[in-house]
Parts: sequence; C-alpha cells; structure tokens
Amino acid sequence: MNRRPTLLTALALTATAALTLSACGSDNDKAGGTQADGGNKRASVSTSAATSPDRPKIELPADLELTFEGGETGDPVKDAILADNAERMRAVDAAITGTDPEGKALAFYNTGKALQAAQDWVAQFEEAGATLTGEARYYDREVTLTGDRSATLVFCADESRGFSKDKKTNEIHKTPVTKNSYVLYNTRLDKNVEGVWQTSQIISTRGATQCQP
Repeated sequence: MNRRPTLLTALALTATAALTLSACGSDNDKAGGTQADGGNKRASVSTSAATSPDRPKIELPADLELTFEGGETGDPVKDAILADNAERMRAVDAAITGTDPEGKALAFYNTGKALQAAQDWVAQFEEAGATLTGEARYYDREVTLTGDRSATLVFCADESRGFSKDKKTNEIHKTPVTKNSYVLYNTRLDKNVEGVWQTSQIISTRGATQCQP
C-alpha cells in the first residue's frame, strides 16, 4: 500500500508542520509545522560559528529562509551558543531539502535525544517524498548558562509562512495560520571537546501565549 499521500497530508496538517520538527524534533510534539531555513542567510546571527574551517558548510535552497533575531548579546559565550543553535536549525533543513544528504551538519550540531529526533524527522520527509519551502522567524532568544559547558536556550518561532512541498510535483501544501503557528522552544546545549555547542535536548510548546504576535 502506498502511504505517500497520507504522509504528505500529515506533513501539511498544521501551518507549522515542518518547522517544529525541523527546528528540533521536540520530545512532546511529533507532528508539528512547516518551515524552512533561510536560504544562505543568517540574518542577525553572529558569523563566528561559520568561520571555523572545521565546521561543515551549510547551503540551502533559495526558496527557504530562516531569520534569527538577537544574535549578538555582547557576551561571547552566549553569542557562540546562539550562533551554533542557528546553525543547528539550518542543518536540519539542509538534511530535509537534500543539500546535506549525508547529514554531516546534522550530526555536527546535534547530539543525544535531539540528534535522534532530528534524524527521525528527516526520514519522515524522505519517506513522504516531501521537502520544505517558505520562511521562519526565530525571536526572543534567551540564553542561560548552567555551567562552563552547558546552557539552556529558550526562544519563540513564527512558523506561519513555512510549508511542505512535494518533491516530484512541486505542489506546496499550504495550511492556515493559527495560534499553533507560533511555537515556544526550550533547549539544552552542551559544549563538546571541539568547542561546538551541540543541541542535546529540546521541547516545543505550540500555541504558547508568550510567542503570539
């Protein structure tokens, strides 16, 4: 039995289907929104994370755009965390859209539960023959250091203009904007031996009051 149409419907079920899971594959939100990472833009995100020769280069299709607000706090540690988190989001979308088919960036910026959740979400898109298109905006990004090598990052996402797209037909599965198009993310990041702040855990709450426009 061909499950592809059913999966495509599921991916487009809410206005934020792809974004929620592409954003991190949350522990409590297994069918989230739609959205994409910003082409090759990094918006206001610090570029320090992208300059290291050891870091994978992430490229995305031109029809995907992610915007990250508040990328520079004045604190170099917090700025590095924000930058690596932004690269993580871009890495998930790169794996979904096929610009990083081996998932090298995905594994570089994720670890533990967050890595497994992201890999599972990418696999669902592959099975459905779907990709991502549109825009997403990440804002109210607040970092709290919990140790020399650990931190939490809480932020909101506007995923109202991101959608899943059929790879073969290029049909875009648009969905209406609702309160669930806005998502609160609570993440944990751990600094590995190479100095990369990897996302290790993530929880998302759809329709969170503090993220509504």
